[in-house]
Amino acid sequence: MFDWIQNMADWFVYEGLSLDKGQHLAEALNFFIYDTIKILILLFVVIFFMGVVNSYFPIDKVQNFLSRNKLYGLEYLMASLFGVVTPFCSCSSVPLFIGFVRGGIPLGVTFSFLITSPLINEVAIGLFISLFGVKTTVIYVVSGVLLGTISGMILQNLKLEGYLTSWTKKILANAQREQNKFEAEKQPFQQRMPIIWVEVVKTLKSVSPYVIIGIAIGSLIHGYVPAGFFEKYMEKDNLFAVPIATILAVPMYSNASGILPVIQVLVSKGIPLGTAIAFMMGVVGLSLPEAMLLKKVMTLKLIFLFFSVVTLCIIISGYLFNMIL
Repeated sequence: MFDWIQNMADWFVYEGLSLDKGQHLAEALNFFIYDTIKILILLFVVIFFMGVVNSYFPIDKVQNFLSRNKLYGLEYLMASLFGVVTPFCSCSSVPLFIGFVRGGIPLGVTFSFLITSPLINEVAIGLFISLFGVKTTVIYVVSGVLLGTISGMILQNLKLEGYLTSWTKKILANAQREQNKFEAEKQPFQQRMPIIWVEVVKTLKSVSPYVIIGIAIGSLIHGYVPAGFFEKYMEKDNLFAVPIATILAVPMYSNASGILPVIQVLVSKGIPLGTAIAFMMGVVGLSLPEAMLLKKVMTLKLIFLFFSVVTLCIIISGYLFNMIL
């Protein structure tokens, strides 16, 4: 889907700047160019699409539907399953998260998507089967979906809407005002477009600096932190290996497909599979660049609570994996 961006980044770094493949600076710069362009494009498309959707499906109607109809947790499961079919890393999932929040989707449901989306996708599932077999893959996929579902339900029950940033609350208020105007005046699509476009540009300008800073941090980590740096902390005999692996994974930054070969190496060196998978979930589901992007949408307290709940669920999953496999 984004191969043309990768090709452009490769050409610029390896031919335009004549840097060597495998060089730390080259890898970091290549990663920065690719992820920045990709995420800004995603952000533009999602904000524009959600702007169009929101102009026809008002926020209050969405919220009323979800509050009136008892779905018994299915909304969280559906959000998690939607995350499975969106092949994004943690930072790439943030634009969709912003779109969901702007569309009035409950915060816990959007968290379910944000958690599952980077953890599981069809490419990662294919690699997982080839590396670890069908049984392990099924357990991994089910645990990833449950992780997103349960974490979303927990976060929703904490009533965290008050911890969204003032910028997010302003965006929601503006979206509601636009929708009221569209409904009152029954404007055709052509007249709605300029208002939607203004909001798209305004949101992009506000979020872009956070995107660039977040990806810059991720690029440095990707280019300069060696994959084997944390191996000594995940030894089989260490009772606290799972929580240590999960916490130490946060500075890393990769998608599920990119980190799987590293997980295979860890397992081949005797690291328990549950510990290695907890490390993988920490790398793809929790990252400093993701926190940087979310800083525009959430207060630090909400980011801390989000990371804490997900970290706890990953640690429990890691121990369960070690018991089952």
